[in-house]
Amino acid sequence: MNTNVLYYGDNLDILRKYIDDESVDLIYIDPPFNSNQAYNIIFSEPNGTSSQAQIRAFDDTWHWTEQTEQTYSEIIDTAPPKIVEGIKSFRSFLGEMDMMAYLTMMTPRLIELHRVLKPTGSFYLHCDSTASHYLKVVLDQMFGIKNFRNEIVWCYSGGGIPKKDFPRKHDIIFRYTKTDDYTYNAQYRPYTEGTLQRGRTQVKGKYSQLNPLGTPVTDWWNDIKKITSPTDPEKLGYPTQKSEALLERIIKAGSSEGEIVLDAFTGCGTTIAVAQHLKRHWIGIDITHLAIAVIKHRLGDDVKYTVIGEPVDVASARALAQQDRYQFQWWVLSLIKARPVQEQKKGADEGVDGVIYFQDADPDKPKKKITQKIVVQVKNGKVSVRDIRELKTVVANQKAIIGVFITLENPTEPMVTEAVRAGYYERWGQKYPKIQIRTVEELLQSPKIEYPQTLTNMSFKKTEQVETTQRFQMEIEGLD
Repeated sequence: MNTNVLYYGDNLDILRKYIDDESVDLIYIDPPFNSNQAYNIIFSEPNGTSSQAQIRAFDDTWHWTEQTEQTYSEIIDTAPPKIVEGIKSFRSFLGEMDMMAYLTMMTPRLIELHRVLKPTGSFYLHCDSTASHYLKVVLDQMFGIKNFRNEIVWCYSGGGIPKKDFPRKHDIIFRYTKTDDYTYNAQYRPYTEGTLQRGRTQVKGKYSQLNPLGTPVTDWWNDIKKITSPTDPEKLGYPTQKSEALLERIIKAGSSEGEIVLDAFTGCGTTIAVAQHLKRHWIGIDITHLAIAVIKHRLGDDVKYTVIGEPVDVASARALAQQDRYQFQWWVLSLIKARPVQEQKKGADEGVDGVIYFQDADPDKPKKKITQKIVVQVKNGKVSVRDIRELKTVVANQKAIIGVFITLENPTEPMVTEAVRAGYYERWGQKYPKIQIRTVEELLQSPKIEYPQTLTNMSFKKTEQVETTQRFQMEIEGLD
């Protein structure tokens, strides 16, 4: 089994096809909570304001469908008897409501995650009050009640305050092991100033001395932040993003250097980034190319890893385009590190699938930096010279300096001629075509476009905690 791998696809299929029995040391998952929310990514503009361009990342909403019924039947036919009895009991009093659909989705995935966990391994499931009590019952049947170790309460502040309810300011993290023989590395936090000043005056014997490591962390975590502020330096803008400090505590407690960490709902890849930093091997799975693109940029160019499930040739790229045009667009844009644009609000110019921002020297004040924009269009069907003419108009309307046209099909001769007629953007003695045409086949071989890159590309920035990380500058709406 390969490690340091990103898998694109349904985690149930990936787990069954690629992950061996009892091969993973630590599993952390932060699955959707069935909160009936639609999560939109709102990108920030280079000046820090919120963009009008939004992307629907996913809907955390579940309904009973024909596919759900099929999954339920599969559980009844193949799951262990305890699981079967449990899921039948749930259906008897929940019926076919949305929560039952959610539990039906989660159950086979939890079965597979239990299968791939080593006998010495640990499992962490992150959830909130929406579904925690239901999931706890499923996990007790899956792992056995005796292997339940902790209900970790992660408390945080920030966000809105309701008028008629106590503010909901905590998540639950269930911790299970597969057997009684498991890895656990105690974690410590600093003593309070009061404890440091007075010591343990009432305690006798060897326990009277303070531990130089600090006091052991309990199952009540109120010392780890939640990412809520738009200006938080960690903020990527991906829905349900968790802080690196949270994953660092979990990974340090449940694994050792060189062991394997798995996240089957990877999202923006915090688990992966922290595991890499802590010298663990890792496996990440996500069902959207948007998430995979974010993680790839976050890991940067220095980390060696494999991506499985992405198109590797024109035929597989064409298949993805036919299956889901937005997934195709996100994948193509990730090849050139362009920021996706979708679901533009009223008043915004149309005809832009992605953008790249970079800093350039002001021609009037060479020491001053100005932000320049490149717009990108992605086409997966028939193309003509009309497309290039329209792109030229979009470039002018958007006040961009370069337009990039990416196509599955080979461009026609009139398209190439029209692009050449657009002329060049000139900087530092170099010329860059104002309209550039790239085929998907070309990008698979050399994913490059021509533009000045001597200054920082403003679409990404480096993190301090994970040296090789690069990340999107995003903001998220609707987290609380």
